Amino acid sequence: MKALMLGVWAILALPSFLLLLYLLNVDLAYLFFLFKNISPYFWSALGISLCVGLSIVGAAWGIFITGSSLVGAAIREPRITSKNLISIIFCEAVAIYGVIVAIILQTKVEAVKPNADGSYGLAAANAGYAILGAGSVTGWANLACGLSVGIVGSSAALSDAANSTLFVKILVVEIFASALGLFGVIIGIIMAGNANFTAQG
Repeated sequence: MKALMLGVWAILALPSFLLLLYLLNVDLAYLFFLFKNISPYFWSALGISLCVGLSIVGAAWGIFITGSSLVGAAIREPRITSKNLISIIFCEAVAIYGVIVAIILQTKVEAVKPNADGSYGLAAANAGYAILGAGSVTGWANLACGLSVGIVGSSAALSDAANSTLFVKILVVEIFASALGLFGVIIGIIMAGNANFTAQG
């Protein structure tokens, strides 16, 4: 239920924000001017921090969900502890995905001198936005992946405690859930592929 509410909130957030801007009669030209003059290094740092931060939150949340069920069920059936550690490993892999993409994104950042008026060139702005988008996509995908792996891992621990023949079947579902994080990593790398702060033109 909480995951459903989180998804509904995420879907309604952007339209609500745009409606608020419309109702408050915000000058969109000034808003564009404001975003245009923010340093692309800020956007790069924000994208990299979202990539690492959301990935770690997803991993921690998944470990919390899986670990609590695993420890609780292991009190009654101690045999499930060793097999179900694979769920914890899958959750931890989500954080590793975020760190790997953040390292790749950090290598894209290059020093560029601003123009005389303090603004940056189009290539630097494009690179900053590309790194922001890549980090955001990877971070949010890994957050969703950590939650899904944690919920499925919790179910795997409880079902394995009740019936040991169900473990392999639920493990297949958990593998598919962990693939969501890889999709985010791949899209993030593709998005940041052409980010070049020093490109001419």
